[in-house]
Amino acid sequence: MCMGELIHIVDSLENKVGKLLSKLELLQEANQELENEVNVLRNNQVQVTQTVSEWEEKYNALKLANSMLGSNEDKTEAKLKINTLIRELDYCIAQLAE
Repeated sequence: MCMGELIHIVDSLENKVGKLLSKLELLQEANQELENEVNVLRNNQVQVTQTVSEWEEKYNALKLANSMLGSNEDKTEAKLKINTLIRELDYCIAQLAE
């Protein structure tokens, strides 16, 4: 092998290493963008979950209110729900008293 061939091989390797480093940098930037997007989506998911919980609570409150206005069967369901809530409150009070 002559010196010219070695120089050509070294130049070729340097060129390839440079290209690889450029690709690495691009991939790292893309990865960072994707991580940022994942974080945004996670935050959105938390907000949506909280909103769904709030709406479920409102729905249950509305359902309870409607049951109090409805038939005897609905009133029985409302009384049972109220009794359950009272028992839960009593349990919480007892836990706090300990």
